[in-house]
Amino acid sequence: MPHRPERLAEVIKKEVSEILRTMKDPRIGFVSVTTVEVSTDLRYAKIYVSVFGDEAQQEDTWRALQRAQGFVRTELGRRIRLRHTPEVTFVLDRSIDEGARLIRLIDDLRKGQPGRQDA
Repeated sequence: MPHRPERLAEVIKKEVSEILRTMKDPRIGFVSVTTVEVSTDLRYAKIYVSVFGDEAQQEDTWRALQRAQGFVRTELGRRIRLRHTPEVTFVLDRSIDEGARLIRLIDDLRKGQPGRQDA
């Protein structure tokens, strides 16, 4: 069963997205689950999330997510029938921010080079 961790990761991604969307904690802002990695023994799940908003909103959301790990694991256990519910760890995914920063840098470089023709 080499594909079981990947299949479980997709199910966890879907369920955690739904759990976060319906949580009633006002500190949790707009969060997107980007990727989930499940260990081969299915005991641990790293949930990569992107947090949107200004710095203060991101910090508040991140702290709330750290405190909600137990709640999210409990909810996963209710929604997904497994012998052992994986231990949940949130990891901040800054790839969207980095991608946007790189696009801005490239645009700035293009604007700063007179006479250059865009292809």
